[in-house]
Amino acid sequence: MDFRNVVLRSTVAFISFFIVVGMALSQSSSQVSAQRAVRQARSARTSMLVSTDWLAKNLRNQRVVILHVANDRKAYDNGHIPGARFLGWSEIVAAKNGASNELPPVAQLKSAFEKIGVGDTSRIIIYGDGNGLTATRTWFTLDYLGHGSRAAILDGGIEKWKGENRALESQSPAYEPAAFTPRLNPSVIATTETVRDYSWVSSNMEDPGVAIIDARTAEQYAGAPNTRTGHIPGAASMYWQKHLNEKDRTSMKPLSELIKMYHDLGVKPGDKVITYCNTGVQASHSYFTLKYLGFDVSMYDGSISEWTKVQDAPLKSGSEKK
Repeated sequence: MDFRNVVLRSTVAFISFFIVVGMALSQSSSQVSAQRAVRQARSARTSMLVSTDWLAKNLRNQRVVILHVANDRKAYDNGHIPGARFLGWSEIVAAKNGASNELPPVAQLKSAFEKIGVGDTSRIIIYGDGNGLTATRTWFTLDYLGHGSRAAILDGGIEKWKGENRALESQSPAYEPAAFTPRLNPSVIATTETVRDYSWVSSNMEDPGVAIIDARTAEQYAGAPNTRTGHIPGAASMYWQKHLNEKDRTSMKPLSELIKMYHDLGVKPGDKVITYCNTGVQASHSYFTLKYLGFDVSMYDGSISEWTKVQDAPLKSGSEKK
């Protein structure tokens, strides 16, 4: 047999073997990704988000308490969803140690919810004005108080409600105060030490099982070289507005798309996740979204505002997470 033919056949067989192996590995990887997506979808907490159709059908439900959360009453008084009660932003955030938007004392939160009639059996529906961050921060607060399982956010908020030409009213509804019992869930809050541990693991291990999500813009994440800016080492960048549909910038993207976004970022089913931003407001949207997707998530309430005050806490500039 011609030696060149033997070599050629051997080479073809060798290449074919690796093509087959490569295809098998690729298919295996795709199958694993698909299986992970299915598993994550099954873990989703879909009751955390309600549609405008659902709310319209439940406006007269006595258990449903609708909260309009905003900095001031002007937008509320100009027109709110029928039956909605006004909750002032200053009632649920406080300044602590030079950082704004921190959780106030539990007694203050208890009083804030009780006086607007949020009780222990209420089904709480939240919306805010503008970009919806007041709504997600309120949901986080209720989750901290042990009432997250009974709270949901109105998908699309009042902007979607208005866009569908649904009814509005300008008068505040009549309601009675209610008994609201805090059942603290401290695990939703990540401490600086926990973030430091996650940062090291995420930066140094191949399959860390933990993830840190920076909810700020890519520019804030990158920071500037040789300055006290940038991101926590090991954190991945996912600007919170990427959760929203590009068309209206108020409603959430489909569940499957959100799962894929975080899968592509390297967040896997079973991972423990921490979100952060500058002061714990943008991060509340990421916290809500990841919780909605079924992840085990906590939020670093002090965020960069607190991290930069810790003398030896590192910050990394640039677009790479490690």
